[in-house]
Amino acid sequence: MSNAPGPVHHVDFGGTGRPVLVLVHGLGGSHLNWELLAPLLTADAHVLALDLPGFGMSAPLGRPSTVRRNVAVLARFVREHGDPPVVLVGNSMGGLISMLVAARMPGLVQGLVLLDPALPAPLRALRSPVAVPMMAAYAVPGVGERLRKNLRRRTGARATLEATLRLCGVDPAVLPDDLVRRSVALVERQSDVAGMDRAFLSASRSLAWTLARRATYEAAMRSVTAPVLLLHGDQDRLVPVEAARAVAGRHPGWRYVELEGIGHVPQLQVPEQVAGHLLAWLRGTDDPLGQGPTMPAHPARRARS
Repeated sequence: MSNAPGPVHHVDFGGTGRPVLVLVHGLGGSHLNWELLAPLLTADAHVLALDLPGFGMSAPLGRPSTVRRNVAVLARFVREHGDPPVVLVGNSMGGLISMLVAARMPGLVQGLVLLDPALPAPLRALRSPVAVPMMAAYAVPGVGERLRKNLRRRTGARATLEATLRLCGVDPAVLPDDLVRRSVALVERQSDVAGMDRAFLSASRSLAWTLARRATYEAAMRSVTAPVLLLHGDQDRLVPVEAARAVAGRHPGWRYVELEGIGHVPQLQVPEQVAGHLLAWLRGTDDPLGQGPTMPAHPARRARS
């Protein structure tokens, strides 16, 4: 398996000046996850979104899709395209990867926005009858590969997409038809299906291993010096809200907002709410456009929206 950097597809949504926002999708996602949110941010920031290797339009090319490798990919992208320091905005696995970049390479990150990030969950909170067995099956070598292949054989790209959206708390019927069509088309035109499956399984197994190493992950969170905005849906079936509440309680310097009635991908469910909180957080600095070297931390308090 190659360790060469290789090309990474990204979309420049426009906007000028500072800060630069770099949007990082979650497991199985792509730049299309940000299509509803990004246009709401460009009046205040320059907005970029990338596809991690093996996802979206970034062909795997034999590259590993582990958390460690994706941290390196994101850091390289920020250096090459972001004019650091930037504000990283990560959802799910993308939140975990963004947090690790902020912890390990603080000079690259001016601020950190975590949207339902992958977090170690208290055992009592792991209650999903769907997500936990599914992720456990993906973690088993051979089993995960067969599951992905059988799922693709039994259902088409659209049905698979819609099932994934519902698992994340999104009703496909409320999304713009054009966004759904382009998401389906993106899946259908992927030339290296086997490679994409390997990337998905590699990422999911690495993600599970990272979360299992709870002490190491929590130490990384404690080392983040950039201001942090944590948004979490209280109906998230994949990362229970109890996990976010526990993290917010341990980090009183972070700004925590709980989104009532929202699932795992708030940028698709309530993009206006997410944009409102994100922009208010950015504007709540001494320098509204983020021109200064850092942004002051906001007090952590449980706000409901």
